[in-house]
Amino acid sequence: MALTRLERLQLWLLKAVMGALFTLFRLFSPRTPWSSKKLPPLRNALLEVSATQLGQKIRRREVSSVEVVQAYIDRIQEVNPFLNAVVKDRFAAALQEAAQVDKLIEEETGGEEVLEDRLPLLGVPLSVKESFALQGMPNATGLISRRRLVSTVDAPPVALLKRAGAIPLGVTNTSELCMWCESHNHLRGITNNPYDLGRIPGGSSGGEGSILGAAGAVIGIGSDIGGSIRMPCFFNGIFGHKTTPGVVSPENQHPPFSSRQGEYVSTGPMCRYAEDLLPMLKIMAGPNAHKLSLNTKVDLKKLRFFTIPHDGGSLLSSPVSQELLDIQRKVVERLEADLGVKVEEVHFPELRYSFQIWDTYMTLPDKEGKPPVAFRELMGEPGRPVWPLWELLKWIMGKSEHTMAAIGLALLEKTHVSKPSAFLIEQKENLQRKVDELLGTDGVFLYPPHPRVAPRHHHPLFRPFDFAYTGVFNILGLPVTQVPLGLGEEGLPLGVQVVGGKLQDHLPLAVALHLEKAFGGWREPGAV
Repeated sequence: MALTRLERLQLWLLKAVMGALFTLFRLFSPRTPWSSKKLPPLRNALLEVSATQLGQKIRRREVSSVEVVQAYIDRIQEVNPFLNAVVKDRFAAALQEAAQVDKLIEEETGGEEVLEDRLPLLGVPLSVKESFALQGMPNATGLISRRRLVSTVDAPPVALLKRAGAIPLGVTNTSELCMWCESHNHLRGITNNPYDLGRIPGGSSGGEGSILGAAGAVIGIGSDIGGSIRMPCFFNGIFGHKTTPGVVSPENQHPPFSSRQGEYVSTGPMCRYAEDLLPMLKIMAGPNAHKLSLNTKVDLKKLRFFTIPHDGGSLLSSPVSQELLDIQRKVVERLEADLGVKVEEVHFPELRYSFQIWDTYMTLPDKEGKPPVAFRELMGEPGRPVWPLWELLKWIMGKSEHTMAAIGLALLEKTHVSKPSAFLIEQKENLQRKVDELLGTDGVFLYPPHPRVAPRHHHPLFRPFDFAYTGVFNILGLPVTQVPLGLGEEGLPLGVQVVGGKLQDHLPLAVALHLEKAFGGWREPGAV
């Protein structure tokens, strides 16, 4: 069954609009001389310890929380001028909280076990994506009109991490309104990749990915509605987990999710060490943790493994690069050698329509027939919706408060047809059925996180649909762990998505632990 003439026209319009926008960007945007410098090397051994182990050392009084927090403050101050990842810090408050932690530990009479059970992250520093409400911190998500807004509450997962003893150091940069794969906005500027300052760190959790990859943080929190955890984790060589939707609360984030979008968003942990993923998820899930089998011991030799090397040849996304095909094949070979399993290669023709499926479902009306809030309305808040063509003209003149990516998305909204495509609905339902049957409760599969390694700044404007490699799993509602796999030909991180069945988050998390040992996990960018 093929796309209708109207649907083919819609695809042509999407490509034409984005191609024209990229041409305009290249003609009218200022040229930025990206530095070829590398980040300073690590000089404090505390920065090379997982959050789980740091918490243990703090509870055992082997190191003070003040020492740990100060080590990370020093690192942020050292690398943030290169990265522009942390957009607002709370260093003074964090040091005060660390001192209170050390006093609490000094006075505790119940022993280390009591503290571990009640406060597993006691004294451990944390970074927070700026789209999450963090009391006393900005919550602008790159909008100049929200620049004076300060959160008065904590988002639920942030509150749970703080309740477990974690100490927030500050908030990190996002793309404008969290709807682009590069963390760039006219309020905070552009964030750089720690492995190559001329490359993107991803989005929308790009500030988180950047500061974590640079060892300026050990654990962080991100959100994902199209790959906004997994792409930054891939591009910055760290671990991240997109949870099964509905487990971790999405409340008190900006922008708020409307219509059916709440069904596809996931909040999850981001970190440099795989052993921190599971304890973080337990904490962040709060009262919903029982929905996941997070305490179940996983025997990897009893799992069924599959690999999908690419999307089958989408008309919109780029072909997967050879180095990513090669590293996924090496993962297959390593799993087979280490575990004695057979990794079966499978293909789903429906994956060719990944972007169209994501785009269709993101714009579906809710049960009452109400469509999602238009992006141009979000751009214009607290005033009237913006006029995309007028903003484009202002941008050419250097007068717009909005990025080209945001303006382009507002323009693309105009290409949407009012009635969802029956063909794409059918493709999604077929894909959902096949994937659910394949995975069951004991299966996982490997899939590329992106067609290529971290692109150069602004290049996603020319290839805007490559995020479909991550976005399709938001619509399918599956848990996915992003795993780093060393560095490629250009010294940039390689990686793979490990996908599990619904509510089977513990399976890809267990695979991530194994692959960290097999491939080395996070690598220090300054040492590359």
